[in-house]
Parts: sequence; C-alpha cells; structure tokens
Amino acid sequence: MITLNINGRDMQVDADPSTPILWALRDNLNMTGTKFGCGAALCGACTVHLGGAAIRSCVTPISAAVGQKITTIEAMETDKVGKAVQDAWVKHDVPQCGYCQSGQVMSATALLRTNKKPTDADIDGAMSGNICRCGTYQRIRAAIKDAAKTIA
Repeated sequence: MITLNINGRDMQVDADPSTPILWALRDNLNMTGTKFGCGAALCGACTVHLGGAAIRSCVTPISAAVGQKITTIEAMETDKVGKAVQDAWVKHDVPQCGYCQSGQVMSATALLRTNKKPTDADIDGAMSGNICRCGTYQRIRAAIKDAAKTIA
C-alpha cells in the first residue's frame, strides 16, 4: 500500500510504485476526471498538479508523488483560482467535445497561480502541452484572461 495525498486527503493505493498516477487515480481510486489521452505526455489530457506544478500523470509514477500533494480536477470547484478558471470556461463556451478540458483547466490554473497577469505569450507557453482537437484555443486564451481579471 502506498499513501498518496490527493485533494487534501490521504488515500491508500494498492499498486506497484511504478504505476502512473493517472492509473492509480482512475483504476484504483475511481477518480475519472483526469483523462487518458496519449500515454506519452504529449497531449495534456492527464494533467494534474503535483506539489502545485502541472504535470502529466500518464508518465509520472506514484512513487514520485509520495510525500507531495496531488490535486485533480475534482478539487477545482473548491479552489479560488480553479473555480475562476472553470467559471470562465463556461462563460466563454470553451468546451466542445470536452475530453481535453480537465487537463486544460489544470494547466490554466497552474499558470494563474504563478502569473496573475499572463500575456498571450505566457498563455501560449503554459498551454502548449495541451492539445484540443476541437481547436478552441482562442476561447481558451480568452477564458484564461477573464479568469485572471476575476482573481486579481
């Protein structure tokens, strides 16, 4: 058993230490908000926060998370910055199919935690590892700018 702190709660995971965080969340803990996309850290669908930083959970083993805090999309509505991002996502009608959106929201939230007034270049840099097959990038940028104003 491995103890992981997920969304502020210690949870026991019965898995090999090399198991990616994504699969511990989805298969062991039934937390399905974090999505599987590519399995190679290329699309961003699996983004969660580890110690406050946006990481790709499909390639990060649970052993790397021991003693750190994992935050998933399930905790965003109770987080000031995460809630502002989610509200802006709705306001700007960002999702189409919605599959990538949990990863997008997690990356946007991590950006706004460290940069309260991101430029277009800052947004593009922070979001570059998140692919949206529906192509809502302009709405994503607008939503991030709107969320930044809300939390300012």
